[in-house]
Amino acid sequence: MSLTDKINDDIRKAMLAREKDKLEALRAVKSALLLAMTSEGGGNITDDLEIKLLQKLVKQRRETAEVYTGQNRADLAQVETFQADIIAAYLPSQLGPEELKPLISAIIAETGASGIKDMGRVMAAASQQLAGKADNKAISLIVKELLGL
Repeated sequence: MSLTDKINDDIRKAMLAREKDKLEALRAVKSALLLAMTSEGGGNITDDLEIKLLQKLVKQRRETAEVYTGQNRADLAQVETFQADIIAAYLPSQLGPEELKPLISAIIAETGASGIKDMGRVMAAASQQLAGKADNKAISLIVKELLGL
C-alpha cells in the first residue's frame, strides 16, 4: 500500500471516528503529497521524496510549537505538537544517538576530517548517507562532539 493510499484510508477512519485534530494533520500531509505529485508532472513521487516531505512537515510543526511555547501559547503549541506526532508516525523509525555515533565515526574516517573546519564536508556526507534515518540536528550535535567541539 502506497503512502497516499494509507493516508486516504486513515483520513476516512478519522472522519468516521470524528477525530478533528488528527484529520487536520492527515489532510495537510495529503495536500503536500498532491502538490509534490503535480509539481513532478508525472503524478508519482519517489519514496525518498515522500520521506523528505514528511520530515519537512514534522520539522515545521515542531519549530512552530517552539515559537508558540516561547510566546506562552501552550494551547497552540499543543496542537502543533500533536500534528507533528501524527505525521511522524508515517516516517521510518529514527536512529538514536547511540546508533548514530559509530556511523558518523565511520563517515569522519572516510572523509579524513580532523577538526571543526571539516564539519561541512562531514555533514554533507552524513546527511546523504543517513537521509530519512536521522534528523540533521541530531547528526550535527554528534559530529560536533566527535570532532572535538
